[in-house]
Amino acid sequence: MIEGQEGLEWERWLEIAVTCEASGIETLFSSDHYAPIRRDAFEPVLDAWTTVAGLAAATNKLKLGVLVSPVTFRHPALLAKTVLTCDHISGGRVEVGMGAGWYRLEHERFGLPFPPASTRLRLLAEQLEIVKRIWSSENFSFEGEFYTLTECISYPKPVSSPHPRLIVGGKGGERTMEVAAKWADEYNTVFAGPKECRDLRARLKGVCERIGRDPATLSMSLMTGLVFGESPQDVARRSREVAKLQGYDDEEEFGEAVKDSWLIGTPDQIVDSLVQLEEAGVERVMLQHLLHEDFETIEALGELVVPALEQ
Repeated sequence: MIEGQEGLEWERWLEIAVTCEASGIETLFSSDHYAPIRRDAFEPVLDAWTTVAGLAAATNKLKLGVLVSPVTFRHPALLAKTVLTCDHISGGRVEVGMGAGWYRLEHERFGLPFPPASTRLRLLAEQLEIVKRIWSSENFSFEGEFYTLTECISYPKPVSSPHPRLIVGGKGGERTMEVAAKWADEYNTVFAGPKECRDLRARLKGVCERIGRDPATLSMSLMTGLVFGESPQDVARRSREVAKLQGYDDEEEFGEAVKDSWLIGTPDQIVDSLVQLEEAGVERVMLQHLLHEDFETIEALGELVVPALEQ
């Protein structure tokens, strides 16, 4: 998981994707923001979906995704067509996460509407339905609170079968779980430990059962921070670098703040943490890699962690 708004230009994106593919990393996700969050306002920020389209053409087997696209950025028909185009460029290697959005500053800078959270959640529900129906329906009309589509016919249909994987991002709120249970393939939460994930998995099961969906058909994933090294010394060095990026005075303060949610450690420790999350009901983890010039971490994950999880 790469925070593309934090100063990444195209050349660096391409290097990251090529390294992921060569190292056996399954999927590369990008955030979807138009303004930096942790860095200077004048850092470069590329559009997430246009970046995915370029990476799709430049890779052969790496899956690509955006986690998550805010409902305030794009009309759902535009998002559906954009993802569909990336799906065709990639030969079916694209996934899309959708969410309500949260970063007010970028909306103000770019003149994007930022209604109250309750409104954004209703927008999310309508957008999910429209996106999925554009991909799967021959001809449909839709009239909701925010959007009206009349006899919408959209071709071609996705390469992915039955369509690109649809992910809903949230923090365990009842409303996001409900719309995920109704329309999504996967529910993604962020920065949570095994206990929180176990509780969330149980709540998702209850929501699915309430609307008549088999809970086994809605997977759950976690996006969380990563500090990884082949030795304790590597871990300490990278902790200092990440702590500085995150605005902490030192790595001890940083480590204490994130000890219950981030994955920090050597290969054996990371594998152990991932196994605990799997036992808690998490089916995949998006590891947030903040040191964008550090390709050694990506390579070591592919060499030392991925094979251990496949055993």
